[in-house]
Order: sequence, then structure tokens, then C-alpha cells
Amino acid sequence: MNVIEVLRLPLAVDLSGFVSLLRRLQVPHRVVEEGQEQVLWAPPNLAEDVRQLYQRYPEGNDQIELPAETQADLPQRPSLAEQARACKVTAGVLLLCVVVAGLTGLGDNLSTIGWFTFLDFRVQGEYLYFTSLAQGLAEGQWWRLVSPMLLHFGVLHLAMNGLWYWELGKRIELRQGPWVFLCLTLLFSLVSNLAQHYVSGPSLFGGLSGVLYGLLGYVWLYQWLAPNPHYSLPKGVLVMMLIWLVVCLSGVISQLGFGQIANAAHVGGLLIGCLAGLLGGGLARRKLSA
Repeated sequence: MNVIEVLRLPLAVDLSGFVSLLRRLQVPHRVVEEGQEQVLWAPPNLAEDVRQLYQRYPEGNDQIELPAETQADLPQRPSLAEQARACKVTAGVLLLCVVVAGLTGLGDNLSTIGWFTFLDFRVQGEYLYFTSLAQGLAEGQWWRLVSPMLLHFGVLHLAMNGLWYWELGKRIELRQGPWVFLCLTLLFSLVSNLAQHYVSGPSLFGGLSGVLYGLLGYVWLYQWLAPNPHYSLPKGVLVMMLIWLVVCLSGVISQLGFGQIANAAHVGGLLIGCLAGLLGGGLARRKLSA
């Protein structure tokens, strides 16, 4: 989707009401931070209309409606391909997960799983013998600190993690850029993998769920400190995911035969995500009040 700069305003200006108006009118737009300013982007054919709309309703208006002929001229909602091009890191990580799922047979091929596990291992009979973390790092296998996030065991595991990563990831990447989002993904993967390793010891684990809880914690506390319409999650999402975390911690899921859950990775991801959200949201709030 081709967009141009429409408005450039100080960070102290609250655009949430006006952004809500654009959303309700189904006007494609994007707001990004650039230094001490926030920039609103929109399609070229709507740029002047958006400027005039802001002059009249800078805080939004719940009553305004677009004329029918104007609504008919609005561009369609960006396609999945257009969204993927705008969220390159989010789409790239998901693509890697799909590729790894194919290479590992969704967790059934032990010979290829070993390329991505937190610890290298060898198979002897019915047992797996793991290399120590120190030995792996000494041999230069640093990628293993984050690569387990690409491993998934089953179609449902991949599908659920992929959907949530797309939903949370694109919010952050569109708002804060690909490099910030990539760093957050790698950080959350690192911390959640280390937490799982130190709690469970040498074992097979993988998936994006630790990263997902990190992203959830980040969006939650960032939004709490520096409200942003991009980070506003549907009501009940946070509660549902926290309830799911508690259910997993109770051991019910494992007892029902759905396999072992990497609970330490979930908790570790959530904690580091909350910490990052406090830091990021605190800095954003400080900019707004400066």
C-alpha cells in the first residue's frame, strides 16, 4: 500500500481520538515515531481529506460519517501480501518456522531437530544424550540460544503460535520498526530458553510460545504506561492467555496427554516481556511529557 506523510506533530499531542476516528471510517493509515515527533501516513488520494479532517476534529468525533461516495472511493483493506511486506520481520520469522517444520517433520525427525535444539544431542538406542551448554557455546553454537523458537511439534502447535505471533508481532513492528521488533523477539527467545533449560535441565523443547508471552507482557505494560491504539488488544485476550498460563502450570494439560508444556519458558518470557514493556513504555511516556 503506497502511503505518504500527512501530519507531523510533537509526541506530546494525543492522536488516539483522531486515530480512532480514522479506524471507524476505515481510512488506511499508519503512525510512527521519529525522534521527538509522530508522523501520520495515509494513501496519497486521501491525504488532503485526512488533513482537513484533522483540522476540524483533532480529538476525533463519534458522530461524523463519511458520505457514501467517499466510502466507495476508499482503498480496500491491505491484503495479506501487503501486510507481510510491511511487517518483514514478523513474516520472516513465521516463514522460518514453516521451513523448519518441514525440515524436522514437525518434530518427528530427530536427525534434523538436532540442528535447532537448545543443546546438541546424540541418539543411542531409546535415549538422547545431550551436550552441555558450556561445550556447545565453546564450539561456537551460539545460534542454539534462540533457535528453539523455530521448532514446533505438530500442526496445531505451529498454527496457534503462528497466529498469535502474527497478531502481536505486526502491532509492534508497524509501530516501532523492524529492528526493535527483531531485538525483542531474540531477547524474549533467549530468556525463555534459558529459563526452560535451567528449570527442566537437558531436554527437548521448542516453539514460539515463550516469545509470545514476552510480546504479550511488552504490549500490556507499554500500553498501560503510554496508551497507543496500535497496542490496544481486544478485551479478554490478556485474561485468556494468563488463565491458559495458570492452567498449564497446574499440570492439567500434561495429564490429559497433550505432552509436556514448557512452563518455565512461558513464565520467563512473560517476565522479561513485562520488564521490557515497563522500560519501553516508560521511555515513551517520558517523551510525551517532555
